[in-house]
Amino acid sequence: MPANTRWVVEYPDGGWAVEKEEHERVSAVRSTQAEAIERGHEILRNLGGGELIVKGRDGQIRDKVTVSPGNDSGSSG
Repeated sequence: MPANTRWVVEYPDGGWAVEKEEHERVSAVRSTQAEAIERGHEILRNLGGGELIVKGRDGQIRDKVTVSPGNDSGSSG
């Protein structure tokens, strides 16, 4: 597994969390899975790329995405 791996999982208190494997705390919590996936992509791009693994409500892996490094060009607006 790549060094920079993040998981999107259902958060026990509601919403969806982005977390590292063997985490002590989550990186982010969002209200929808789509928002958590977007945040996971942002985190991994900022870390130089990595793998985002998405689990469904049933706990099964439903998607794995390799995220390329991004450049922090600031806001686009």
